[in-house]
Amino acid sequence: MVKIRLRRMGKRGRPSYRVVVADVHSPRDGKFIDILGFYDPIPEPAVINIDLEKAKDWIRKGAQPTDTVKRLLIQAGLDLNNLNG
Repeated sequence: MVKIRLRRMGKRGRPSYRVVVADVHSPRDGKFIDILGFYDPIPEPAVINIDLEKAKDWIRKGAQPTDTVKRLLIQAGLDLNNLNG
């Protein structure tokens, strides 16, 4: 099974994250299949930069976003209920 999840980057005390597609058995910061974008929670407002077309494609293929990534995708403007277009 494949998940869309966050991969922690950055320094200690200053995290930033990559939004990646990874196998559920690989560790959080381990091997991944594809990079969809990044998320930086430190600045106000937080920076969310995700390739929505790639995300739609992976969700159509069966990738399951984690709860946090689902929230980020909605904030980025992806309608998870209507992925046909």
